[in-house]
Amino acid sequence: MTLARCEAASRTYGHGGTATTALQPATCEVNEGARTAIVGPSGSGKTTLLHLLAGLDSPTTGRVSWPAIGGIEALRPGPVAVIFQGPSLLGALSVEENVALPALLAGASASEARAHAGELLDLLELRDLADKLPEEISGGQSQRVATARALAGSPRLILADEPTGQLDRASSRAVVDVLLEAAAHSEAALVISTHDPSVAERLHERWEIHGGRLRSEGPAWSR
Repeated sequence: MTLARCEAASRTYGHGGTATTALQPATCEVNEGARTAIVGPSGSGKTTLLHLLAGLDSPTTGRVSWPAIGGIEALRPGPVAVIFQGPSLLGALSVEENVALPALLAGASASEARAHAGELLDLLELRDLADKLPEEISGGQSQRVATARALAGSPRLILADEPTGQLDRASSRAVVDVLLEAAAHSEAALVISTHDPSVAERLHERWEIHGGRLRSEGPAWSR
């Protein structure tokens, strides 16, 4: 079943002589159970494609849809979770409060959200950090907390934008371990944008972007 689909979707920023095309028309889809890497150098269009798949941005031409989920209004909180590049935790909230937030936004009671957050912190071995603020934990720990927060809505699709871009090799491997375990735990599809070959090789499928043009070595792809 197809969770997200781009049909000749492109994205251009600006107008006239100052316009910049970040993504040339791209056609691709993410199916249930996918483990997909979007690879390419910085500035190649990886983040743009990920944001289109997440419904965070709209295509300039073409179409993006979520056949198994519904319209764009159905994406969050819940079915589609995004883990952003770099720090994304709310600095005024503790680790536990950050993880509980999606459940609260979805209508859960404070006690239910806190209990669910605790389960996720246990799953990702973060319980000892529950009362700490984001500024008190490491970059690798922050990415793991962001992953726990993404799981709080029981997503069907997890989209991670360069989640290891600012980490050393050991921390990078640990974060990818967590993402793969989290996707398996929630039975979600996983798409990771990365410029790190060691991350991409751990996923089943690879899409490559160069100069805004998408090509793929995986099966869920058509020109």
